[in-house]
Amino acid sequence: MVVALKEVPVGGSVSAQLKGKPIIVSRPAEGRAVAFTAICTHQGCTVKPADAKLLCPCHGSIFDALTGKNLSGPAPKPLAAIPVTVSAGNVIAT
Repeated sequence: MVVALKEVPVGGSVSAQLKGKPIIVSRPAEGRAVAFTAICTHQGCTVKPADAKLLCPCHGSIFDALTGKNLSGPAPKPLAAIPVTVSAGNVIAT
């Protein structure tokens, strides 16, 4: 289990760990979750959740928390997706 689904706000995201590495778990809709690496594609800093966005504290890149797409800043590409499913109220890495 990565995180309990109830801990992730609908339309938002939370920081989590998967095998000791930082990830972001987002909840685009009730009963659904997506996950991304929390490592910025610019220079490897760890992004932080801020409502429906993910912010890189190092150089200001901004990502969409629900899609991983880079919205602005120096980041050259989106955050890498991590496959997850929802089972028994938990977000599970697949």
